[in-house]
Amino acid sequence: MVMSRDQNAGQGHNIKADNSSFERMENFKYFGTALTNQNSIQEEIKSRMKSGNACYRSVRNLLYSSLLSKNLKIKVYRTLTFPVFLYGCETWSLTLREERMLRVFENGMLRRIFGLKRYEVKREWRKLHNEELNDLYCSPNIAQLIESRRMKWAGHVALIGEGSGLYRGLGRT
Repeated sequence: MVMSRDQNAGQGHNIKADNSSFERMENFKYFGTALTNQNSIQEEIKSRMKSGNACYRSVRNLLYSSLLSKNLKIKVYRTLTFPVFLYGCETWSLTLREERMLRVFENGMLRRIFGLKRYEVKREWRKLHNEELNDLYCSPNIAQLIESRRMKWAGHVALIGEGSGLYRGLGRT
């Protein structure tokens, strides 16, 4: 696959290896990650959100249980839903729009876990505001987590060295 933001890039290119010719692809899945020739990760993020929601739904009964503490619910969320949702995030290059999408997803999950808050003056229930979620959650937000994973992955690539195929594939030689 030729990856470029230019629609015409790689149109005339054929890849040959070991007397085999490979066709040009617009998109495909590689190890569960959606790759497109436009370097767009929006479809991948949407796919990861669907997977994260499916994982959440599978443990929904635990997260709604009044028998579990909020801290235990957060541990279940971070242990089961996060890895499914963040699979392959080390390779994502996020725009502000995509970061906002991720924050909305994360805040939605946290609102489900923490539930509603009682507004004593009016004696009504209301959703938690983002600031209240941040105070209750006390962990780095999802964009910060992705950035730290990207830095960790970049460090691993740097340690591999110039002789490896991965290093050459990243255009470092």
